[in-house]
Amino acid sequence: MSRDPLGVFDSGVGGLSVLREIRKLLPAESLIYYADSAHCPYGGKSSAQIRERACAITEQLLARGAKLIVVACNTATIAAVEHLRATYPISFVGIEPAIKPAVAQTRSGYVGVLATGAALAGEKFLRLTAQHGQNVQVITQPCPGLVEFVERGELDSPALRSLLWRYIEPLLKLRVDTLVLGCTHYPFLRPVIRELVGRHVAILDTGEAVARQTQRVLERENLLAPADAAGGFEWLSSGDAAQVAPVIARLLGA
Repeated sequence: MSRDPLGVFDSGVGGLSVLREIRKLLPAESLIYYADSAHCPYGGKSSAQIRERACAITEQLLARGAKLIVVACNTATIAAVEHLRATYPISFVGIEPAIKPAVAQTRSGYVGVLATGAALAGEKFLRLTAQHGQNVQVITQPCPGLVEFVERGELDSPALRSLLWRYIEPLLKLRVDTLVLGCTHYPFLRPVIRELVGRHVAILDTGEAVARQTQRVLERENLLAPADAAGGFEWLSSGDAAQVAPVIARLLGA
């Protein structure tokens, strides 16, 4: 048992989609979230830049007593999680797009993936599609600009819908019936995406799966908080706190 906090970080506020699933599953855990808003988005950065930021954030979370760290960012997981595991003496839980379950449930044989360009170009993603996507068409769609809407807390607007449709329409024309949200920012856009794709397209993300994996690692290492612990939530950001605070409040419904 451990009352030490659980660390979670992302390039910005998108990883809160993962944190909210962890809170549901593990309400006794104290959580520290780090939004690297001053360096968001990670999608256009090199792997070396992302690793540098991931190490800097990890050291801040470790200084606050983090017992385990969740890398709640697909791009950072691809670029940095193995380096983090080799460098620091705690466990890290990463995230990857839901390719395997998408392949398992597609009926048309066409799976679409919305993600950042860096995530789609990463070796980890290429291995994932090679491993699970042999018998289906996995169609990738880089989505520059979507992260910035979520970072502003702009979850529905004509401009957002126009940009989303630009990315989604080609996938629908290719008979995609299963859509993977390959960036932790995108689940906050799920209501608008649902309207655009209709009811016949399944929408998948991995927030719940990451929460379950976090629970398994904590159990394995005997680090779960006592059941009677009060839990808690604290956030940090490299960006302007006055700008980040209302967005976090909106995304968490607080």
